[in-house]
Amino acid sequence: MADQADEKFLEFIIKSIVDHPEEVKIDRKIDEMGVLLTLKVSPQDMGQVIGRDGSTAKAIRSLLRIVGIKNNARVTLKIEEPEGGRKPSENRREENGFEQYEEATS
Repeated sequence: MADQADEKFLEFIIKSIVDHPEEVKIDRKIDEMGVLLTLKVSPQDMGQVIGRDGSTAKAIRSLLRIVGIKNNARVTLKIEEPEGGRKPSENRREENGFEQYEEATS
């Protein structure tokens, strides 16, 4: 039971802040690096989960780290981006898996 405290904690937090709690899905995997929690939410709820400048996501990750320390595990949170979640930007291009921003020249 204690080994899934991180998953239950994440589920409680996320379902409390989203508008569509029935669409919250959490996948938990354990490997040699620790615990990986993968979160999927409704596309309409992504903004609430990420927060302004990622502040909500950072706070959730910090809390999960504390839960992990209490249970002697390294807990990592991956938030899956829904299909069509990010709109292509005119000044953004992807290179080697990383986003690169180009200065607008007009």
